[in-house]
Amino acid sequence: MESNVSNLEPQQDTNFITQVPEPIVPVTFRQEPDIERSHVSPVETSAQPNDDPFLVTFGSTDPENPKDWTSSRKWIVTSILAITGFNRIMVSTISAPAISTIAKELDMTSTESFMAYSIFALATAFGPLLIGPLSEVYGRQPIFHASSIWFLGWNLACGFAHSEGLLVASRFLAGFGASATFSLSGGVLGDVWRPEERGRSLGLYSLLPLLAPAVGPIVGGLINQYTTWRWMFWSTSIFQAVMIVITAVPYPETYAPLILSRRAARLRRETGDARYHTAQEKQDDGHSVFTLLFRALGRPMRLLIFHPIIQITSLISAFWYGTLYILLSGFSTLWTSQYHQSPVTSGLHYIASALGEIAASQIAGPLMDVLYHHMIKRSKGGQHKPEYRLPLAIPGGLLPPLGLFIYGWTAQYHAPWIAVDIGAFLVCMQFSTMPLQAYVMDAYPDHVSSALAASQLPRSLTAFLFPLFSPSMYSAISTGGEVV
Repeated sequence: MESNVSNLEPQQDTNFITQVPEPIVPVTFRQEPDIERSHVSPVETSAQPNDDPFLVTFGSTDPENPKDWTSSRKWIVTSILAITGFNRIMVSTISAPAISTIAKELDMTSTESFMAYSIFALATAFGPLLIGPLSEVYGRQPIFHASSIWFLGWNLACGFAHSEGLLVASRFLAGFGASATFSLSGGVLGDVWRPEERGRSLGLYSLLPLLAPAVGPIVGGLINQYTTWRWMFWSTSIFQAVMIVITAVPYPETYAPLILSRRAARLRRETGDARYHTAQEKQDDGHSVFTLLFRALGRPMRLLIFHPIIQITSLISAFWYGTLYILLSGFSTLWTSQYHQSPVTSGLHYIASALGEIAASQIAGPLMDVLYHHMIKRSKGGQHKPEYRLPLAIPGGLLPPLGLFIYGWTAQYHAPWIAVDIGAFLVCMQFSTMPLQAYVMDAYPDHVSSALAASQLPRSLTAFLFPLFSPSMYSAISTGGEVV
């Protein structure tokens, strides 16, 4: 019995509370119960002795605690997220080289074809608002598998679309399933990695999903050149189906409140004593399922509306995310129309964008951890603060503007292709986005998925809207003028 209930004896371990930073939120919002309580986690061992012998918590080194899992198990979970995220996000840009081909076959105007391309990003704006909170009620595992199956079905339907309406609708619904990557993955990483380890894990996790928007057009260009554009969706659906089968068993539940609730239920069943409970169950006691769902589903919008942390970080990320999608959506057209290259050759230029994403993730992740540890040592008492993530965001914000100027004006005057690709490389080295994401994760440790869902809304809206007006801007003020 004692091995199942970690707090029958007072706990002296402070692995969690001492390392979970207090979110920096306005004092006037402290009374909102389900968000601002995140500075005292309901699932982590208290530094103070607990007088409640029936409160079920994690022990100092608990094998059921995701943060105490072995490194290999943590990396398996992180790798699953990265690989599935890569496939889902790649679908958002894979059709870029075939936009004109799809428009011709389905009798669509230029604006309508870009709508079909961008509607995927619009779905990723609203999907996390539902998926993130649901994962904080029902757990990460069932939502992950459900979103995977949903994405598979609608992405497959895109390949069979024979009308504009069916293609747009299927793309939107597929994007809704793919949006789990943006909210669920961050929540899982927050579940299994401690703050001082998070930079390295974000570096690996972000590598493939950040690479995906650049790799998508490369793959799409090859498919469009040698077969029908429909195989863009069929091939990614096959890959998704394989991942669903592979991850059916090794992907565990990581949401700590749900794990503890299952432990408490097991103790109540084995002992016949109904007094065993968790802090989360005590907090939710007296509330109906409808009330809990309503509160959870409204959490991302409350964060976005009332919390400056979310507002500022999401607006910064949204601008650069939208700018990135302007570049990616028109990149292939630049090489085919102005440099008169084949679709396959034009797709290869996305390698420059991919290299920029790789450099950003592999440099920013480890460097962020180094700076984080350095600032902890400099602080009084070795404090862990979310703000320690931000120093890297300042110099990281200087590279994309420089890259835009190089890209825009070298393309305008038909400079050698290497100069244009250097500009694209710098645009994609968005060092600032990863520190901002880690900052949000540290500031809201108990509601990571909801916080990231709130942050994703403006990002996805700009990714949807910016490519819609980019064709008109290209024709009206040229490539160089647009990036200025």
